[in-house]
Amino acid sequence: MMKLVEEYAGVGDLSAKDDLIRQVRYRISRYQGFVDHSGLPVPGVHRIEGSVDTATDLAPLVGQSLMLRLEDGRAITITIADTTGRVLAEGHGPSRCMCC
Repeated sequence: MMKLVEEYAGVGDLSAKDDLIRQVRYRISRYQGFVDHSGLPVPGVHRIEGSVDTATDLAPLVGQSLMLRLEDGRAITITIADTTGRVLAEGHGPSRCMCC
């Protein structure tokens, strides 16, 4: 089961391979995986979804792994899913397990 645990909105820096692409307006929701019967979080299992908004054509960035630096200084890895700026990232968090 996935539960909404955080929402972010603001203006941040979108980059690829440490090269700044541009500043974007973002709205991101982060969901955490939880064990159904105990309610305990499953470490590293998450889903990030939302959107980025920019005047730049996003078509060349669709499907690429990008870094979004949030206004508060944190950085998250995102993937732009389509040319409308929809954002999606799933899987493990920053500390990956050894199973995959």
